[in-house]
Amino acid sequence: MFFSFLVVVILTAVALVVAAMTIAKLIGPRSYNAQKGEPYECGVPTRGQSWVQFRAGYYLYAILFLMFDIETVFLFPWAVIVEEIGIYAIVSISFFLVILVLGLAYAWKKGALKWK
Repeated sequence: MFFSFLVVVILTAVALVVAAMTIAKLIGPRSYNAQKGEPYECGVPTRGQSWVQFRAGYYLYAILFLMFDIETVFLFPWAVIVEEIGIYAIVSISFFLVILVLGLAYAWKKGALKWK
């Protein structure tokens, strides 16, 4: 029963994506020119190579930001039901926060939060 429901959901998702892409292709504007293919930044034409290698520190900083930003998504449902669960809620969220603080301490010690 569950497997057939899962297959229906997956097939529906695939059908909706294909339908959306087909409709967009059929009714979308079709004006192609070389200028549309050029990379630009805020309307200013680029000079030199557009493909520039970035330091990995930028990506690491972004991943750390997302990790601690997603933490708040998990804290909100917990805050809603904390009174219903009781002491178990406090213990479980404390464990969760300890793991996050250890991750932050590790990243800080490795120098991931420093801009060089």
